[in-house]
Amino acid sequence: MNNGGAEAAIAPVGGSQPLEWKFSQVFGERTAGEEVQEVDIISAIEFDRSGDHLATGDRGGRVVLFERTDTRDHVGHQRDLERMDYPINRHPEFRYKTEFQSHEPEFDYLKSLEIEEKINKIRWCQSANGALFLLSTNDKTIKFWKVQEKKVKKVCDMNMDSTKAMGNGPIVGSNISTSSKQYIANGGCTSNEFSFPTGGFSSLHLPVVTSHETNLMARCRRIYAHAHDYHINSISNNSDGETFISADDLRINLWNLEISNQSFNIVDVKPTNMEDLTEVITSAEFHPTHCNMLAYSSSKGSIRLIDMRQSALCDTHSKLFEEQEAPGSRSFFTEIIASISDIKFAKDGRHILSRDYMTLKLWDINMDSGPVATFQVHEYLRPKLCDLYENDSIFDKFECCLSGDGLRLATGSYSNLFRVFGCSEGSTEATTLEASKNPMRRQIQTSSRPSRSLGSLSGVVRRVKGADNSGVDANGNAFDFTTKLLHLAWHPTENSLACAASNSLYMYYA
Repeated sequence: MNNGGAEAAIAPVGGSQPLEWKFSQVFGERTAGEEVQEVDIISAIEFDRSGDHLATGDRGGRVVLFERTDTRDHVGHQRDLERMDYPINRHPEFRYKTEFQSHEPEFDYLKSLEIEEKINKIRWCQSANGALFLLSTNDKTIKFWKVQEKKVKKVCDMNMDSTKAMGNGPIVGSNISTSSKQYIANGGCTSNEFSFPTGGFSSLHLPVVTSHETNLMARCRRIYAHAHDYHINSISNNSDGETFISADDLRINLWNLEISNQSFNIVDVKPTNMEDLTEVITSAEFHPTHCNMLAYSSSKGSIRLIDMRQSALCDTHSKLFEEQEAPGSRSFFTEIIASISDIKFAKDGRHILSRDYMTLKLWDINMDSGPVATFQVHEYLRPKLCDLYENDSIFDKFECCLSGDGLRLATGSYSNLFRVFGCSEGSTEATTLEASKNPMRRQIQTSSRPSRSLGSLSGVVRRVKGADNSGVDANGNAFDFTTKLLHLAWHPTENSLACAASNSLYMYYA
């Protein structure tokens, strides 16, 4: 496919060298034979804009926050190292910060419907005054959280020994039980435990409140509810810092962060007669820099770019991105595997990455004739589509992500594998990694190939002979449909990946 000069805007000419990925950290690692609780399975991952914080959500409705530690340890020496012209060889390292219960299971009595507590998406908002802000959502309700360090106040500098009790109860901060004391009216006490010192107090002074320790407190600032009839699949912050969108199967709503009791419906694809419904919204995201533009994907494999300046209800799209179906290639599974499960804008806002069941596609928003590149994720599963349909795996929703420099992209697969592809012109990088302490263990070895331009890159994994054998992947390993890597995130400024394998969070760097 000839794309003119479109591919030149993505990266400099010349394919970059494949990255060598190394294990960094794991949180919540399973021991051999340990049974994973359903509520502990991770269902959302998101780095904040700076990359200094990472949030995960799980099926139990909890949000866990991690903070970066390696930058703080090196701040004092960084300038000295730069003067000596020494490279700073470090990679992002995180530690547990705090966690809180974001959502609880609910029951909709009007519809006789149970609402799961599972966190579907997490999005970071702009931080202010040392506090962190984020949005989290389950199927029906979005919540706006503020996480801040609060000082623990204690009363000290008493006139008397704090272990002695007064008639109206124990001194603040005392741990002494008062259950054995006999009290009388007006707060008097018959106990003789306390007595004034001989000659009385030399001087009296007021107790002092001091703050020595700090505790992290998570507080729900706002709840955005009762605006979606169907399950929320996406939330996305606007670049204006004031608004965000939420999307379900048929509608996209626009919210102001400060107003929780009303929203504006900006996209509505619900037909008058539900029998005429042919596609649903699967994902939606704001443009990273243009506050008036957003994109949403559909179950038919198309992406629509809309401009909110055109009309209040965006019934018509500015641009439509879809790939034309090859003649004679249609089958029973064609429409199912074409459904897009996730879309992401590149940092520059020029490109959109989409993930369907079998492939990743990279689109240029200035070129709607088709994707500029297509990457085959697990082509060896194509002969198994019937089995995947039988066990419902064909409906799994895999996420995708791009590196901050836009040169690489990543997505997950089965057997806890994930793929990293190079998308610069001439790059043939196609790495298969496993979410374990040895990520390169199941690296697929492919023969070297001549460089190809991005526009002609129709598949970066060569089909390996014998890959169609039952239960065997392209590297000769048995694949496991029950272990799937659905959620992953790329650090915004460095080559670092966070991947969720069941209840474990794996971190890698290159």
